[in-house]
Amino acid sequence: MLPFIDLAAQQTRIRERIDAAIGDVLDGGAYVLGPAVDAFEAELAAFCDAEHAISCANGTDALLLALMALEVTAGDAVFVPSFTFAATAEVVPCLGAVPYFVDIDPVTYNMDPESLKRCIEKAARDGMPLKAVIPVDLFGLPADMDAIEPIARENGMAVICDTAQGFGSRYNGRIAGGMGDLATTSFFPAKPLGCYGDGGAITTNNEQLAKTLRSLRNHGAGNDKYDNVHIGMNSRLDSIQAAILSVKLSIFAEEIDMRQEVAQRYAERLSDFVTAPTVPDGLVSTWAQYTVRLPEGTDRAELQAKLREAGVPTAIYYPIPLHRQTAYRHWPHDPAGMEATDAAANAVLSLPMHPYLKAEDQDKVADALKKALSA
Repeated sequence: MLPFIDLAAQQTRIRERIDAAIGDVLDGGAYVLGPAVDAFEAELAAFCDAEHAISCANGTDALLLALMALEVTAGDAVFVPSFTFAATAEVVPCLGAVPYFVDIDPVTYNMDPESLKRCIEKAARDGMPLKAVIPVDLFGLPADMDAIEPIARENGMAVICDTAQGFGSRYNGRIAGGMGDLATTSFFPAKPLGCYGDGGAITTNNEQLAKTLRSLRNHGAGNDKYDNVHIGMNSRLDSIQAAILSVKLSIFAEEIDMRQEVAQRYAERLSDFVTAPTVPDGLVSTWAQYTVRLPEGTDRAELQAKLREAGVPTAIYYPIPLHRQTAYRHWPHDPAGMEATDAAANAVLSLPMHPYLKAEDQDKVADALKKALSA
């Protein structure tokens, strides 16, 4: 069976440097918020042209901390896409706020600005304070910020970019991680920039937000750790993970380029029989997933079974949109419906994707997929 994401190939390349970096942390003895964390945060901020990077324990905490720093509270409306992982939305009701689920663009799978407008109008009719928009860089492709940011500003809202899948992607000369009022990311191992455990970060150009975030992630501590100036939480990045991430970040730009080559090979091999992903002009995806759209009427479960038999793993991101999941179905969504989201959930299929995927393995994937579809 081909690996869906081959972390071992990357580790082989950098194992000696990883071992040395871990050894430096062990020798230094600072295991939480130590020098390795400070160094990584500086490197991360520089990479995405942000003034501040604040690391934390995971990507979900990054989203929660961002909302806390913006003082999102009970009854506030926060706008999120339905076609995403639950983490994007689950942090909203954690603070007593209300998630409004926005439909997606059927081509990019990212938040549809027109649907966002309709959701905002609905929230205003509902009498909800409008607080924040969380566009997601799904599958590695940055959201349509030139359209979304003005809508948010016109309605007095902050923008939190969820770049867990798209950190490092490019949007008309801007880099994901350096857009919005705040940007959050995840270092879960399967992400394009992942550690060997859990980790996350928030980036911002706002000095006051950065100061607040550093306090919030550390129990709300002030200058004296026993003088808590905020109601915070415990969400600190381990120094060993920071050291690992520094090594990985040093090759990340090269790996993004390698992902472009893999995606191009896929497009050449697959476009005749499935709908390959579209990257609009001026954008660069990090290709967290390579997600195709299957022909109408395809039995996706049967197709996946045939591909497994051929040694090709697949995944579905995401089979049930959030607005249809048990815990979220009572929250409001686009009053015009969620047609594009529902259609995508029924038709998408993600194929093996990583920077070290060989051409011959992509041939195997393409041949197996074509054969399974024609059977």
